[in-house]
Amino acid sequence: MSGVRVLIADDQAMVRGSFRVLVEHTPGLQAVGEAATGAEAVELARAHKPDVVLMDIRMPDVDGIEATRRICGDPATAGVRVLILTTFDLDDYVYAALRVGAAGFLLKDTPPAEVLNAIRVVAGGDALLAPSITRRLIAEFTGRPRPGRPPATSLDGLTAREREVLTLIARGLSNAELAAHLQLSMATVKTHIGRLLAKLQARDRAQLVIVAYETGLV
Repeated sequence: MSGVRVLIADDQAMVRGSFRVLVEHTPGLQAVGEAATGAEAVELARAHKPDVVLMDIRMPDVDGIEATRRICGDPATAGVRVLILTTFDLDDYVYAALRVGAAGFLLKDTPPAEVLNAIRVVAGGDALLAPSITRRLIAEFTGRPRPGRPPATSLDGLTAREREVLTLIARGLSNAELAAHLQLSMATVKTHIGRLLAKLQARDRAQLVIVAYETGLV
């Protein structure tokens, strides 16, 4: 992949600078701006239409969750993918970020090579949800009781095969792993995922995982 445009949002100048250096010294990636607040991140996302936003959660003015909601919910920036930067003590916020449209998350101490891979994965339209830690987080927070709050989505319209594919997605399998496990072609797997996204009105793979947990499928 080439030409991936990245916006970096973090209230710490040193963190922003570190990520900018990493991005600008990687062939095929380009840093298009830096934001120190969530409001700036939204403004720059609208101005530059980056492929990926590296989004911190704790920022002044507007936090990363609200900034993600505004970016993902605005038709003008609907194509922008948000990759949340967090630490273990912010786990509650991770789930909130995924619910409002984030494509995944990274821990701030992630090795540089993994950060670069994550940017490419998210820019390519996939969700960064394969690591087991992510699945545990989502399982924990979606499993918390919410009195009086029924599941937002029903699985009644899914075929048995689509339910099977959704279950495996929620367990963190990639498209290639899905194809191998179900003995299907990659094209067929992508067709099933496309139908799931349409039927469940999900933005991306991350939201499919949330639906799977919230409805009790996994």
